[in-house]
Amino acid sequence: MALELWETLKEAITVYTGLTPSTFFTVIALGLAAYYVVSELFGGSDQQYQRPREAEQQEVEPLPPPVQLGEVTEEDLKQYDGTDAKKPLLMAIKGQIYDVSQSRMFYGPGGPYALFAGKDASRALAKMSFEEKDLTGDISGLGPFELEALQDWEYKFMSKYVKVGTIKKSVAESDEAPKCESAEAAKEDDGAKQSEEGPSSVGTSETPAAGETKEE
Repeated sequence: MALELWETLKEAITVYTGLTPSTFFTVIALGLAAYYVVSELFGGSDQQYQRPREAEQQEVEPLPPPVQLGEVTEEDLKQYDGTDAKKPLLMAIKGQIYDVSQSRMFYGPGGPYALFAGKDASRALAKMSFEEKDLTGDISGLGPFELEALQDWEYKFMSKYVKVGTIKKSVAESDEAPKCESAEAAKEDDGAKQSEEGPSSVGTSETPAAGETKEE
């Protein structure tokens, strides 16, 4: 029975393909081998690309939660400029410090705004300047359009990043306000004294002396 089936199969192969049974099976074997080689080449390349991606994803660790710093000086803020990958990436606007670690590609080393990290860059943001002299929190003398631009930056940071502290004012800055207030108070006191002394001095000058009245 099996022999008859094999003979029938050989005849069918010869009739429909025009090939001998040995040639027919050789062609099938070569086709399977070629398919295996091609699938290994293209399939292996996909796996090779996927493995580095998986490795990169494993290397990227989740960001730690923001740490509240409280009040720090501008000098202390400089250590959070991104040079130390173990420390958070911080930046300040108008004295308010924000954790911008999630945008390290922008504010970290090599990023377009890396100069602003670890500093209060309010003036630079308002003017969209990258000059060293503008990397400061001093916004005195800015125009209305620059102040409006700075306000937009502040709103953006408030909505996107976590505030982790404030910049501690220096002794000179903290003393300026009381000095100004005392100076203004002194001016007001002097003005009040002059207004009080003015009418009395005029009155004494206009009032004739007792001797002059008698002579008349």
